[in-house]
Amino acid sequence: MLAPIAWRTPPRHYGPWELFASLLTEGLVALGHQVTLFATGDSLTEANLRSTVACGWSEDAEIDPKVAECRHIADVFENADQFDIIHNGFDFLPLTYSALVDTPVVTTIHGFSSERIVPVYERYDTSTTYVAISDSNRHPRLHYAATIHHGIDTDAFAVDPSPGEHLLFFGRIHPDKGTAHAISVARSANRPLVIAGIIQDEKYFAEEVAPHIDGESVQFLGPVGASGRAELLASAHALLHLIDFDEPFGYSVVEAMASGTPVIAHNRGSMSELIEHGTSGFLVDDRHDAIEAVDLAGFVDRGAIRDGAIARFDVATMVSEYVALYRAVLTERLR
Repeated sequence: MLAPIAWRTPPRHYGPWELFASLLTEGLVALGHQVTLFATGDSLTEANLRSTVACGWSEDAEIDPKVAECRHIADVFENADQFDIIHNGFDFLPLTYSALVDTPVVTTIHGFSSERIVPVYERYDTSTTYVAISDSNRHPRLHYAATIHHGIDTDAFAVDPSPGEHLLFFGRIHPDKGTAHAISVARSANRPLVIAGIIQDEKYFAEEVAPHIDGESVQFLGPVGASGRAELLASAHALLHLIDFDEPFGYSVVEAMASGTPVIAHNRGSMSELIEHGTSGFLVDDRHDAIEAVDLAGFVDRGAIRDGAIARFDVATMVSEYVALYRAVLTERLR
């Protein structure tokens, strides 16, 4: 399992790709599979851990990201003959090594940072196996073996029998994630807003978010680790996920639903695959619809939201789907 090395696996707070690598790795180990996790040296795992860097480059300014990533990827492919399959959870760069080894490579495509990276995926389209994390994120010029939604540890979340009246924004502070939209909707709905997440765009935070933080109507918690995540998500009246991009997947969306908390999201990207409109949340097109949905969120069945999330997004489902894919890839290789 080739994890990214921006953050520890699993991440302390932010790090969705590292979270994916951790959940899949630990799930495979629990089923008795032999797994080697290539990740940062401080990673936590029951698998065999190999590392070429002590910690994530996002957590140590002395680490050169490109140098660290090149050494990290090379370590996997230089030892490729030790493995039946290499699972690449680390974007497009490892693909450039894939033709140099006989070991089949499965790549989970987490999204496309730019159209400019697509030609790399196209070059290896017929020689490697691609997995989409949502149907909405399938690129029309690529071929996919499967769509496998991310799974989460649903046991780590629970319904709060007495949730608060406040709304929640949980995610990167960035224009794409719609933090400012959440502030506007919460104000119009006359509800307090709690904001949690890393600041990824300092200018946006300074101009569009920080002026509204007063500790009462708008609170900013900063990054929230695993220990506080479940309580925070469960205690909210609703999660505001008013994104301004076609998001490939949303961990906070399915984690909120596993907590029984309805999600109010802009109807873009994968949101219509994750959210059942009127049942687990509301798909909205504009600010007016989002404000109306805030009141409607009080009438949904939070227990039913959680039950649906367990059925669709429990980590066991994801792991079983990947195991089936690995077996298919290996069977095809033997023909």
